[in-house]
Amino acid sequence: MRILLVEDEPEMASALRTALGQRDMVVDHVTTLAEGEEAIAAGVHGAVLLDRNLPDGDGLDLLPRIRARKLAAPVIVLSARGNIEERVEGLDTGADDYLAKPFVIDELLARLRAVLRRSAEVAPDLLRIGVFEFDWRNRSASVDGQVLDLPRRELLVLESLLRRHGRTVQRTTLEEAVYGFDDEIQSNALDMHVSRLRRRLSNAGAELEIHGIRGIGYLLKRVA
Repeated sequence: MRILLVEDEPEMASALRTALGQRDMVVDHVTTLAEGEEAIAAGVHGAVLLDRNLPDGDGLDLLPRIRARKLAAPVIVLSARGNIEERVEGLDTGADDYLAKPFVIDELLARLRAVLRRSAEVAPDLLRIGVFEFDWRNRSASVDGQVLDLPRRELLVLESLLRRHGRTVQRTTLEEAVYGFDDEIQSNALDMHVSRLRRRLSNAGAELEIHGIRGIGYLLKRVA
């Protein structure tokens, strides 16, 4: 999951980036409405966390622009402006949820899971391919009931391949799922993650193959 965080308070942004990163989410952080609109135009984010009091205006002004682009990404407003009138205003403007500051990070994560479950793009809770299972809710992979211990970036690659299993996934799509705007990507970094993931799946007997499609990307499918 790739998250866009629009937040100008350094301490809040740092805490959220750490908490979300620990849960294997890629976080792109911007601090203004203008930067937020530019980031949204990329169309790569699964959800948006949006502050209201930004240096160049009210974060709510970003909501019509998100909806105008027909993006499916749910938006949670995070704001110190939390009285009932302001919450109603945020929801009526197009936010999927509104959480007043200060808040407990576990509540934010629960609300994030809830809006993602309501999104049409969210996969069923459990995906089974032969002996392999992937639990979308807990973000865990297992083979014959044995959980696989996957590093963060390999897990992100696997998730992206599983969402399109049986179809070729372009390199750019995988890179967008794994790396943030600020990450420096080495030319062979993605190939290394795929190679390690392929080896782990094979060693675990997952009966899944990852095929490289030259010049295009990768294809995940069940072993025939």
